[in-house]
Amino acid sequence: MPRETIFAETGLQFMELNTLYQLLAMQEAGSPALSAARRMLLMPDFFHWALCGSEVVEFTNATTTQCYDPVARAWAGSLLDQLEIPRHMLGEVVAPGTRLGELRPEVAAQLGISQIPIVAPATHDTASAVAAVPTRHTGSASWAYLSSGTWSLMGVEVPAANLSDRALELNVTSEGGIDGTYRLLKNIMGLWLVQQCRLSFERRGSSFDYAELTRLAAEAQPFRSLIDPDDPRFLNPADMPDAIMAFCRETGQPEPESEAQLIRCALESLALKYRQVLGWLEELTGTPIEVVHIVGGGCRNHLLNQFTASACGRPVIAGPVEAAALNNMLVQARTAGEVASLSEIRDVVRASCELETVEPGDAAGWQAATERFQALQSR
Repeated sequence: MPRETIFAETGLQFMELNTLYQLLAMQEAGSPALSAARRMLLMPDFFHWALCGSEVVEFTNATTTQCYDPVARAWAGSLLDQLEIPRHMLGEVVAPGTRLGELRPEVAAQLGISQIPIVAPATHDTASAVAAVPTRHTGSASWAYLSSGTWSLMGVEVPAANLSDRALELNVTSEGGIDGTYRLLKNIMGLWLVQQCRLSFERRGSSFDYAELTRLAAEAQPFRSLIDPDDPRFLNPADMPDAIMAFCRETGQPEPESEAQLIRCALESLALKYRQVLGWLEELTGTPIEVVHIVGGGCRNHLLNQFTASACGRPVIAGPVEAAALNNMLVQARTAGEVASLSEIRDVVRASCELETVEPGDAAGWQAATERFQALQSR
C-alpha cells in the first residue's frame, strides 16, 4: 500500500512504533489474541476500564494510531479493511472531558473513598501538554509549542488536519487536540542525545548531573561541530558519544574531544533542527510564528532555551514543566464546571506557574551555523 494512501486516510507521520504496524504484524502472524479480541483499548483507555469499566477510546490518543481518519473523524475503515485488520474491536471514540462513569465499587472500597466520577483527559501526553501552553494567542497558528523532553515535539495548533503533499514529504503529523483541534507537529530526537551521552560518561567513570553538563557546554567553543539529531544512527546507538563523533568524522568536521564539546554539539544541533521545523510549520500554515512556548522537563535547560530563541530568532517562553499533568487536572475541572473553556485553562496555567522569557541573540552566528547545518543534511 503506498505511503500516499495511508497518509491521505490518516494524516499521520510514518514511525516504526505506530499502532497500525503492530496490528498488521499481528494479523500477518495469525495472532490468536487479535482473532479473539472483543475490544482494543489503548493504554490510557485500559486504565479507564480498570477504574470504571468504560470501553471507549479517547480522541487525542486514537488519532496517533495511524488507524483514524481525521477528515471523517472516525476509524479509517477503508484502510483497515484493505489490510484485513478487524474493525469490530474498535470502540467509540470520545472527546477529552467526557465523563466515563463512576469509580468501580470495589476500587472505591479498597481506597476508602466515594465512587467519584472518572473523566477522560486528553490522554495523549503531548495533547495534554499543548493544551496547557500558557499562550495569550487564540484562533491562529501564530505561536508554536515545543514539548521538550526525551523527545522534542514541535508544532502548531490548527483547526483541521493537514493532508497536503508537502506535509507527507516532510513527514509531519496531524494529531488530535482539545476541543477538536489538531496538533500539526514534527517529532525531533530531543534530549535523548544528552541522556545517552550522560550514561556513556558514567560507564567510562565520569559522573555528571544535568546542571553540570549544561554549565560545561555553555563554556565550550560555539558551533565547533554539528549533527542532524534525526539521523537514524542516533535512535538507539550502543554508545551515543561514539555515534556523534562518527557523524562528525564522516561529514568532515572536528570530532568532539570532551564531554563539554559533545553536549554543546547536541544542544546547538537541536536548536538548529527547531529552526528548520519552525520554517516548515510557517510554510504549511502560511502564518508567521511570533513566539515559541517550551513546556515539559526540557524547559529547565536554560542553555537550550537560549539556543532555541537565538536559532529561531523568536522569543521563547519556557514553562510549565508539568504541563501534561496540569492540563489533565484542569480538563477534569472543566467537566466539573470549575473552568469554562480552553482559553481559560491556559489563563489558569499562566497565572499559576513561573515562566521564563528568553530573547534571541547572536543572529549572525546562528545564521552561519544554519547554512552549515543545511549542508550537512544534503550530503
